[in-house]
Amino acid sequence: MAKKRSSGGLSATQQAAKFLGVSVLAGAVMAGIALPAAGALGLAAKGSVKGFDEIPANLKSPQLSQRTTILDSRGDQIATVYSRDRTVVDLKNISPYMQKAIVAIEDSRFYKHGAIDLKGVLRALNKNAQSGGVSQGASTLTQQLVKNYFIEEAGDDPTKVAEATQQTLGRKVRELKYAIQIEEKLGKKKILENYLNITFFGEQAYGVEAAAQRYFAKHAKDLNLQESALLAGIVQSPSRYDPVNDEAEATKRRNTVLQRMAEVGNVSQAEADRAKEQPLGLHVSQPKNGCITATKGAAFFCKYVEHVFLTDPTFGKSREERAKLWNRGGLTIRTTLDPQAQDSVQASLKKHVYKSDKVAAAATLVEPGTGKVLAMGQSKPFGYGSNETEYNFSVNRDLGGSNYGFPTGSTFKPFVAAAAIEGGKPATQEYSAPYKMNYPSPVQRCSSNPYVNTKNETVENENESEKGPYRMKEAMAKSINTYFVQLISDIGLCPVVKMTDALHVVQGDGSKLPETPSIALGSIGLSPLTMASAYATFASRGMYCTPVAIESIVQKVGNEQKSLEVPKSTCSRAMSEKTADTVNTLLRGVVDSGTGQEAGLNDRESAGKTGTTDERKNAWFVGYTPNMSGAVWVGSAKQNVKMTGITIGGVYRDLVFGGQVPGPIWRDAMAGALAGKDAPDFQLVDIPDDQEDGGDQGKGDPGGRGRNRDNTGGQTGGLIGGLTNGGTSQGGDTGGTVPTPTFSFPDNFIEGQTNGGTNGNGIGGRRG
Repeated sequence: MAKKRSSGGLSATQQAAKFLGVSVLAGAVMAGIALPAAGALGLAAKGSVKGFDEIPANLKSPQLSQRTTILDSRGDQIATVYSRDRTVVDLKNISPYMQKAIVAIEDSRFYKHGAIDLKGVLRALNKNAQSGGVSQGASTLTQQLVKNYFIEEAGDDPTKVAEATQQTLGRKVRELKYAIQIEEKLGKKKILENYLNITFFGEQAYGVEAAAQRYFAKHAKDLNLQESALLAGIVQSPSRYDPVNDEAEATKRRNTVLQRMAEVGNVSQAEADRAKEQPLGLHVSQPKNGCITATKGAAFFCKYVEHVFLTDPTFGKSREERAKLWNRGGLTIRTTLDPQAQDSVQASLKKHVYKSDKVAAAATLVEPGTGKVLAMGQSKPFGYGSNETEYNFSVNRDLGGSNYGFPTGSTFKPFVAAAAIEGGKPATQEYSAPYKMNYPSPVQRCSSNPYVNTKNETVENENESEKGPYRMKEAMAKSINTYFVQLISDIGLCPVVKMTDALHVVQGDGSKLPETPSIALGSIGLSPLTMASAYATFASRGMYCTPVAIESIVQKVGNEQKSLEVPKSTCSRAMSEKTADTVNTLLRGVVDSGTGQEAGLNDRESAGKTGTTDERKNAWFVGYTPNMSGAVWVGSAKQNVKMTGITIGGVYRDLVFGGQVPGPIWRDAMAGALAGKDAPDFQLVDIPDDQEDGGDQGKGDPGGRGRNRDNTGGQTGGLIGGLTNGGTSQGGDTGGTVPTPTFSFPDNFIEGQTNGGTNGNGIGGRRG
């Protein structure tokens, strides 16, 4: 009786018989090639494999997955991403030692046989019979290349990988037939080149160039004899011969390869012996894969680019198709990221908000008129550890952001003003704007029944001294809640919704804004990218441009470069130039003398708006110059931190306002981003101050310096707004007395936020 191996399983005789069966099959395949009439080999009769002649005639070489390189707008590398770390190189760029080493240990008769080495089959059969097991295989490099093709095509799908590697006669027959075709089509040098580029060398390195970089920090063309022997030895079992984790085993295997090279005459015995005496000489580099390794703090922008690629139909009809293209790699993606702007954003965030703070900050800059995303960063770095996050707070959920965005507070008020002005309301529109009032009703909607204040909810300004009448210019500068409640009540909700639709303002989860009066004061969650892009419309005099992050993509296909189509920004007119110019004039007053004085730029014109939400859970500044727009948010991602009595960036704050923390972040980020760039002026309009035409007595010039109530401890600025539902002013355009019903929203009316409290910028309820 044949003896069984100590590890159990088949006996030596059974192992030999099994190997003989495969060997006979190889011979039969050869017969099938020479004698097509015998091609079926009788195998199909039992349903074990397809007949030889039925196997598809052509094997398409897969495009090998490679690194994708992401560049900034100047062409400097931001990051490399890949599903498989591979850089394809020509044979001339692979060390001759490496070529000889892999042939010597894997297929020493490579240049003497065809696709199938029958002599090798017989030699292996004899060797295995003597050893009592299968200690030697007979696959040629060409057959191994075909097997790797199948594995490459399988990608990361475990089922397909199992099918590609299953030990069945059917797979073996396919492998043999395709090997014959490849030999005829490619020739030996190309087969060797393809093999060295496709095979796995362990430590996440696919192909010899990646392996040379991983183990020796050098190019494949520079590998010496002993280095080449080490890499060639790894191929048979990357885990067993891993030099990083088992130096002794790897050294033993390397020396086996060196000896084999001497035996087949690739090197002299003396050369091999000298190489055996050398240390492994490892200079291991860690894999640098993915956006987490991005330079310039651009990890979140890098992930944004990846999400754009995977969601935009420009890159494929289905997500599966787009993912396959992304994972295949070999792409060089040039983005819109401006390195100067990105550096400035990161420096400002680092200065003003620490990563260990209880709250986070996010900032995004875009270019008016083009939609180009110039910078994107946040105070907590990308990662999965303490004080790190994988969520990109600057974008919507479908692009890797938070689930709902963040309430914007009074930064929403310019949209209401734009809708009113576009509809014919003058910038001198005056309302009574008392300190506290009932929400007027009914408030007209686009199609459904009007909002009616059935519960007598009320809204109030931050301080009792803030009472009208006010006109739009001063109301915007001071962020007067009751003014904008009366304005949206006067014009109705439909013009506001139409305006925000034109500005592509959607909630953080991608859904359309609800037709509720609370939107007037920023109760709905939006993303910084959405806000920066919308405000860029004011800067470009009414033209909205969709955000765009990718300038160009070049794909490496074989030895050729192929340009891919990329998404383009789509620009459309959202409002008239006159409306945009009027809003610019209003918002310039906010940074000149209103709640955003700490955000104003010294060397160029700027405009913007502050925002702080109920219980100070969110603080915003959104602003722009004629050639750059930016949004800054500060708050807790989980909306569970009230920014009162809090230290941010090493500075203690009794109360946080939009002009006080986000404002300086915006100012410093923009100043650095715009340094050395043109400083164009706005096209302003004349909006008479109150005293110039007999308006509100004693209100003074809203443009007067030193009236920044958003940033002083004593005056905290009309914080209430958002939870109060709009109403319809009965005073018309004359600013006459309006009804003053009273009511307040119940607690937790909008996503768990409470009413009341003061919101330094006039935003109420979930007002941020």
